[in-house]
Amino acid sequence: MTTQPSTFLILGGARSGKSRHAQRIAQADGGERVFVATAQAFDDEMRDRIARHRADRDSSWHTVEAPLALVDAIRSEDAPGRVLLVDCLTLWLSNLLLAGHDVAAESDALVAAVPRLCARLILVSNEVGLSVVPDNALARRFRDAAGMLNQRLAQICDSTEFIVAGHPIRLNRAE
Repeated sequence: MTTQPSTFLILGGARSGKSRHAQRIAQADGGERVFVATAQAFDDEMRDRIARHRADRDSSWHTVEAPLALVDAIRSEDAPGRVLLVDCLTLWLSNLLLAGHDVAAESDALVAAVPRLCARLILVSNEVGLSVVPDNALARRFRDAAGMLNQRLAQICDSTEFIVAGHPIRLNRAE
C-alpha cells in the first residue's frame, strides 16, 4: 500500500517549470493553501517576476513573505489540512548569505522543522550544481550551501522530483 506524500522537494533548473509543478500539487490537495514567498524585489526585473508568480495564483491562496525567517513562517502557518508551498529555497539561501546570517544554522533549523509539521509541505529549490564551478568565493559558497541543503531535504522528504523542461522525474518516494 502506498501512502500519499506529505513532504515534497521539487528541484530543477531556472525556468524548468518547478513552481508551476509545485502549484499543481498544492491545488490538487484541496486543503487551505499558503504560499511562503522568499523572493525580495531589489530591481524591476525581480518585481516583474514576483508579479507574474502572484498572477498565477488565484484568491484562494494566502501569501506569507519570508525572505529570511522561513522556519518561523512555516511553523506559524503549520496546521492540519493546510498545504504550504515554499518558493524558493535558493532565493532564501541567497538572502541569508547576503544578510550575513549563519546559513548552516538556518539550514539545520529547516531540516529539523520539516518532519515535525502537520501541514503538507512543498519545497521548491534550484539545482545549481550542474554547471561550471563559479569563479568567486561567494558564488561557490552559495552553490555548496544549496547542494547540501537539497541533499539533506531529499533524504527526509517523502517525494523528491527533478523538473526538466516542465516534466517531473521522480527521484524517490516513500512506499
